[in-house]
Amino acid sequence: MKKKFKIVGLLFLFLILAGAVFFVSKNEALPIGKKGKAADALATKMLQAINYDAYINTEVLEWSFRNKHHYKWFKKQHRVRVSWDKNVVDLNTISPAKSKVFIDNQEIDNPGLIAKATAYFNNDSFWLVAPYKVFDPGTERRIVQHQGKDALLITYSSGGTTPGDSYLWILEESGQPISFKMWTQIIPIGGVAASWSALRTTESGILLPTSHTLSLFGMKLSMGNVKSYNPKANALAHKILKAIKHENYKKTNHIEWSFGGRHAYKWDKERHIVRVSWDSIQVVLHPNNLDKSSIYYHNKLVSTKNKPLITKANNLFNNDSFWLVAPHKLFEKGIIRSIQKEAGKDALLVKYTVGGTTPGDAYLWLLDDHFIPKSYKMFVPSMKMEGTPATWDHWITTESGTLLPTSHSFDGGRKLSMGKVKATI
Repeated sequence: MKKKFKIVGLLFLFLILAGAVFFVSKNEALPIGKKGKAADALATKMLQAINYDAYINTEVLEWSFRNKHHYKWFKKQHRVRVSWDKNVVDLNTISPAKSKVFIDNQEIDNPGLIAKATAYFNNDSFWLVAPYKVFDPGTERRIVQHQGKDALLITYSSGGTTPGDSYLWILEESGQPISFKMWTQIIPIGGVAASWSALRTTESGILLPTSHTLSLFGMKLSMGNVKSYNPKANALAHKILKAIKHENYKKTNHIEWSFGGRHAYKWDKERHIVRVSWDSIQVVLHPNNLDKSSIYYHNKLVSTKNKPLITKANNLFNNDSFWLVAPHKLFEKGIIRSIQKEAGKDALLVKYTVGGTTPGDAYLWLLDDHFIPKSYKMFVPSMKMEGTPATWDHWITTESGTLLPTSHSFDGGRKLSMGKVKATI
């Protein structure tokens, strides 16, 4: 018996020694960084890389944590539905006492489950949106040198479930995070790394991780079917489309207009071929295959291809057609829709992430009482526009039944005519 106890004791001692060796070999001291403007600038660069503006405007996020805790977060309402096992908590993140608790679909009074749901949400949402929180109240930002590059050390001095935790964000040159290292109360080893690279671009335009891999034993954390979207913005966009008779626009096959009396267009919308005319030049443009385009000078076909001229015609069409049909394009690929308040009313912010001549532009649509666009504010970085206003005037019901504008006006009284607008089936 004594021999057995001796063997057990030796095994126990061996495990303690092995654990101590492992701890010493893996444990890292919290790095010392420098606070100040440079650290804040690096944090801002990271936010720009992950589209922080879209995060601010995101209405709903959905995910799960290790397939155990499931979430539907109504972010702007400060409410999140937390479910696990047979429990569902409709959690009020501002006033937890106002939360509702359900077990097997029966509402009960259980403050303990509210506290548990709060702790789950604080932890599990961090694994989803942590990079967006670097300027939250109670955060401290420092620059740290990591493998010869600037890294961002964030310390949470207050808030959440475990204030005092620190995270070192490792960034790409663009500022996008690819991983972080942790110094937290719940993990005794400092410097444990976790990936932040299995990212998905969601409907609302933000980058969210679908899983993480930890350096500790290669553990993986699944975030489930990650989603973020803006149902109220989508509903407002549908109201605009209904108001401007978009269903008739989809059936429209031919559209004619001009742009400020300088460029004239005849658009075979069904085949997507456009006759673009200016001065003595006409380009029969095939936007989907520019090589098929042809050029006419004084109504005579030019045998040689002039690619710069074709490119110019394509750029003119992209710009000038936008001023005619932009409200009909609210649900095209690469568009992010969100709601902003303007003079106390809902306005639709539309950002183009791909396509056109200048992806990244955004437009805030202001609507009349019937949801017809009456003006917008333009945010076009390439032209240094930060909210430049323009009206959408004199909408007409065309022969095809859709609505199109015939003019625009700008600050200073400048007018832009769209000419004699026609649309037919």
